[in-house]
Amino acid sequence: MDHNVSVFKPYPFKIGQKIRIEGSKRGGDWEVLDVTETKVTLGCPISKREVNWDRFCYYSEDRNMQWPAD
Repeated sequence: MDHNVSVFKPYPFKIGQKIRIEGSKRGGDWEVLDVTETKVTLGCPISKREVNWDRFCYYSEDRNMQWPAD
């Protein structure tokens, strides 16, 4: 039976990328300084603060699909 399912995927960060995070305690403007399989390091262009966070997922799309998957 198909259901409307929200699909989340790890965001493919790239070093040097300029990003803006909205609607989160991590909100603000950031530059991607480093990326590993499990962590992303971001730098604030204003305060020069650097943070190292677990990679996080973003909403990607809604799909009509089987849920739960086998």
